[in-house]
Amino acid sequence: MAGNASLSTALSVLPIARISSLHALLAIAAASKWDLFQRDVKNAFLNGGLSEEVYMQPPLGLSVESNKGSLPDDLFNLQNIKIIDIGNNAFVGSINIKVPKDLANCTSLQHLSFDENSLSGSLPESLFQLKNLSELNLQGNSIFGSLSNGIGNLSDLVKLDISSNLFSGVLPDIFMRLARLEQFSVMSNLFTGHLPTSLLNSPSLQRNLSLLGLSKNFDNEQIPNDVNLEFKNINSLILPNSQLRGPIPEWLSRCHKLQFLDLSWNHLGGNIPSWFGKFESLFYLDLSYNSLKGEIPKSLVELRSLISGKVTIEEPVPSFEIYSVGLVGPSLCYRQILSFRPTIDLSYNILQGPIWPGLGNLKMLHVLNLKENKFSGPIPNNLSGMTGLEKLDLSHSKLSGEIPHSLIDLSFLSNFKVSYNQLCGKIPQGSQFDTFLNTSFEGNNGLCYAECTCQSEQIPILSIRERKRTIIGLPSIIGAATSFVLTVICCFMSGLALPKLHKRKYIRFVTS
Repeated sequence: MAGNASLSTALSVLPIARISSLHALLAIAAASKWDLFQRDVKNAFLNGGLSEEVYMQPPLGLSVESNKGSLPDDLFNLQNIKIIDIGNNAFVGSINIKVPKDLANCTSLQHLSFDENSLSGSLPESLFQLKNLSELNLQGNSIFGSLSNGIGNLSDLVKLDISSNLFSGVLPDIFMRLARLEQFSVMSNLFTGHLPTSLLNSPSLQRNLSLLGLSKNFDNEQIPNDVNLEFKNINSLILPNSQLRGPIPEWLSRCHKLQFLDLSWNHLGGNIPSWFGKFESLFYLDLSYNSLKGEIPKSLVELRSLISGKVTIEEPVPSFEIYSVGLVGPSLCYRQILSFRPTIDLSYNILQGPIWPGLGNLKMLHVLNLKENKFSGPIPNNLSGMTGLEKLDLSHSKLSGEIPHSLIDLSFLSNFKVSYNQLCGKIPQGSQFDTFLNTSFEGNNGLCYAECTCQSEQIPILSIRERKRTIIGLPSIIGAATSFVLTVICCFMSGLALPKLHKRKYIRFVTS
């Protein structure tokens, strides 16, 4: 079991353990009253003699993080090797130097991962000769230049992730040749121009594609609106931060397996379509930071996955790194789609009308963000039905009436904001409400912590900004005008405004 490792291994040994042996061991330990401190069941059950040396550690040590330097040349001469994964290490320099031309010799290679290093340069031509490659992960580097047409030679690709690099130019029109592609991400690059025709019109992709991530590219382009588009198998569509224009496209209504939709931080307009409520598996919807108008469609209260929480997941679950970005706080990185909290985010739009009581049916919803819109009417009591809710933001709108006392039943609620509305009455106390800061309620003239009703005159909870506005507001103007009028009247009465009229004096002479 000792010596120098040979890379020409033809035998793979899989450690296994028979569960009956484990049961017997635990039974003996229990009967004998032994103290069981540790159990290690890494047994291979080898029998007979071995004609070759067996090594228990990977010869290259590539499973250990923070490797750096050069890769051994012998690695790229293994014709039968199927997986090369050097992700999450500290390799630095040009990928053309780190990956020699001999990579083309790895004719059986199916999985190649160079992700999360500090590699730069353009992709080597030897990469495009790997005919059997099914998974290519290059995300999280600084690879630059245009994406070569040679990528179309990899006709067996099922997953392609080149996100978080410095690729630029237009995407090559090669997707008719990538008929097996299921997961494709180019997020956080510098691509420009329109999406390739083959990406949108390939019958194979419309049938097979399950994840499409294009965020932070294609600035100020029109969102594709071809009525013939139909991605039958897509469950994750990620298109934020691209400044896309136009309405929400109709073809999305035919993506029946959609679970995750992020169209935030664009310039989308028009109404939110009513067919959103027909998605049986949709659990994450982010349309924030757009110019959407009209009312919230009532159909959103019928999202089955947010009512029952039963989301049918088809393997493999997409495992791209996706970042949730907000104005405040750090970005959150998720490695799986299902790691995201069930969310409806419609904040920073021009939506109006009521907040539908039926939203309380969404028991599995964790985040409801309606901030910065023009909603009116009361906050429905039924929202207390969202028993899994962790964040509720209704701030900066035109909501009126009282804060429903029933909301104290939301035991998981940790983030609550109703500031800058037209609310009144007593702020609920108890449960999670005792932990919320005054900033959660500021900007509502009629809210108070004491016993009060909406008809009572209350001291408003104002921010510093509003206090300054109040000082120079309408009451101050009226007061100033009244003082001026009184001053003028006093001046007239005292004679300061006009000179006094003096009586004429006459001298009368009397003669005898």
